[in-house]
Amino acid sequence: MDRRDLLKNSLAGLAGLSATARMAAAQTVPLMDRPFNIAPIRAHVDRITDIKSCIRPFRTKGPRLDVEQIGNAMVVHNYGHSGAGWSLSWGSADMQVQKAMSRSPKKIAVIGCGIIGLTTALMAQRAGAQVTIYTKELFQRTRSVRANGSWTPASHMALASDAPSDLGDTWERMTRISWKNLRPYIGMAGNPVAFADHYYLSDTPFDAPVAPPPPSPVPVPEYYELGNRLGDITPKMQTLSAELHPFPVPYARRTTRLFFNFSEYGHLLISDFYAAGGKMVMRNFHSPGELAHLPEKVIINCPGYAAHDWWQDKAMVPHRGQTEWLIPQPEVNYGLTYRNVEALSKSDGVMMIDIGARGGMPKGYGMSNEVPDRAEAERAVRVMEELFSRFPSHRI
Repeated sequence: MDRRDLLKNSLAGLAGLSATARMAAAQTVPLMDRPFNIAPIRAHVDRITDIKSCIRPFRTKGPRLDVEQIGNAMVVHNYGHSGAGWSLSWGSADMQVQKAMSRSPKKIAVIGCGIIGLTTALMAQRAGAQVTIYTKELFQRTRSVRANGSWTPASHMALASDAPSDLGDTWERMTRISWKNLRPYIGMAGNPVAFADHYYLSDTPFDAPVAPPPPSPVPVPEYYELGNRLGDITPKMQTLSAELHPFPVPYARRTTRLFFNFSEYGHLLISDFYAAGGKMVMRNFHSPGELAHLPEKVIINCPGYAAHDWWQDKAMVPHRGQTEWLIPQPEVNYGLTYRNVEALSKSDGVMMIDIGARGGMPKGYGMSNEVPDRAEAERAVRVMEELFSRFPSHRI
């Protein structure tokens, strides 16, 4: 029996479950945890409104958080957060602003206007400094807004061979500070930061052996393991029986995840920055020595992946990612992952991303190409299209 026949028979079995069987299964799960009817995602390629590609600022040694002197300027580095920038931004900003304020400056310069630079600027303002952001691009055009934008604080922080011994402690501190600082944005108008249930779906048991990946022509990166340090603030994964979950697959798990609505969150942060007297200067830097000529003598450097060329930081490794965006569906209030494709309904669109298969070379690792790939986008959308085409009509 091939996989299609197996799935067909499984779905036939689900459709034939009696009401008594469903009720018996439901009684084993508290009412508050039972998933109810969900709105389907209208996954069709003609609903793609945008395709965004970016380079994650992965750094083999972990985020750069040291301080150095350039001429008579103190430069505090704050970059290299890989795919965890949205999650770690406030914690990293808090740590680096404390270092910058050790000189009690009246004015601080921030280099870069991605999510790390913008939150750093806001944190410096809260510390009492006048802040100017020097940036090549405004926030809406930065790589940050071409990313996923989910709470993923442990996303590939460093290579196991290059990570400093205290990275785990530093990462936990950043994460917990960020979590605390994000709390006030939850529930605000426009939902700049929100929670949603996220379902992981599978045609085979989750603990089934995974087929070994094809041989890689280059060494597969071994990432630094951060361990389970955040169990007290991380919702647990729940296994849902086929009698309970609404999806046409045999196996499902569910958790709750935090995510960022780019339009609302970005607009709010920029408005707060200007309201506090912040200034923005459009400027492209070409060498570290240029920082010595800025009027501000305390500088927080948040260039993201641009540090690879501008600062000649060879620990930076490109890690390409792509998201595709469909027409918004406010009635869809969840996310899901199926066959290596992740979907998440946000206020500015239904976002999808091909996360790649488990094992082997991580998808996009070592790639610096930022040209959107329409074929990749359509493949991801069609995975979801096929999934929702199998929904029994009475479940929708």
